[in-house]
Amino acid sequence: MRHPVSRLRFRALTVGLALAASALLPAGSAGAAEQYEWAALGDSYTAGGFVGDPLPALGDPSRDGCDRTSGAYPGLVQQELEEFPPGKLVHLTNVSCGNATIKDIAETRQTPISPVQPPAEGWSAVDTQIKRAGLNENTDVVTIGVGGNSLPFGGMLLKCLEEGAEIGGSCREHYTNPPEGEESVEDKLARVQDEYVQMLALVHQAAPNAKVITVGYPAVLPEDGSACNRAALTELSLIKHADVDWLRDDVLIRLNSTIQRVTEFFGDRYVDVYSSSVGHDACQPAGEKWVEGICGDAADYWPASVGKLHCGLVGKRVTLVHPNADGYQNTANHVERALRIALLDR
Repeated sequence: MRHPVSRLRFRALTVGLALAASALLPAGSAGAAEQYEWAALGDSYTAGGFVGDPLPALGDPSRDGCDRTSGAYPGLVQQELEEFPPGKLVHLTNVSCGNATIKDIAETRQTPISPVQPPAEGWSAVDTQIKRAGLNENTDVVTIGVGGNSLPFGGMLLKCLEEGAEIGGSCREHYTNPPEGEESVEDKLARVQDEYVQMLALVHQAAPNAKVITVGYPAVLPEDGSACNRAALTELSLIKHADVDWLRDDVLIRLNSTIQRVTEFFGDRYVDVYSSSVGHDACQPAGEKWVEGICGDAADYWPASVGKLHCGLVGKRVTLVHPNADGYQNTANHVERALRIALLDR
């Protein structure tokens, strides 16, 4: 389907920005560096998971369990930059990793949990993303898409699914007046803000000359929870409509606002992909949704069952509310524009 802004228009924009960048480069500056260095950091919404071909390929001994794929937005943007370079070639180092938290970007080692052909002994822990990306004074641009797993949004979604199966159950009530040992949603968002501040400070320390671009999350939930069919595993299944509305307004939108607020505090650029994806949430029909539901369409290598979720029963795979190819293309359009603008004064 066509996106709100056509690919032809985006191509015209990219060409124009590339020409502008070339015109702004001082004579002889091209020799200062043969290419721009771009590092892509983030979680599964950056890595790709089940869209496109696995990177590295299945069977490759360098696979690390992070589920990066060719269909995610870093690869799509890279293709456009190769066709229309912004003055110089752009070299991409993509170290995003499924299930990454904010702290995994710069502080902690992450143990990946990919369900795709895991080794018998399990996945080995990987270093922080800033170390794996080799951020340094020569890094020109860093894009970061992270935050959801630090709540964790996926865990909250599953809790809403669990409460939805109970008469009188409410995940809104669970997280607003939490039981002992559980953070309230207010505490979760406050912690995420603190972690995001620390993370961006460490990214800037590691790459002092880089332009930093953060990427928010798309509209995975509908504008009205009643749009969801609670009998459909390909949507949000048993999650109650009131809880869908609460997840949207009090969790997802506020998470994006937190990311944007901290980003702007640092003087960095925030990419809003939420606004352009409204109306393409997980509860829309196939062909209109840019986000798969609890179960959805995915590449053949992706599992149909994980834990208690058995999507093979409906001929689908476990997608747990993640972008599909259309969703990644929309994000790529916006990230590409932000990246080209960031490179204009490099």
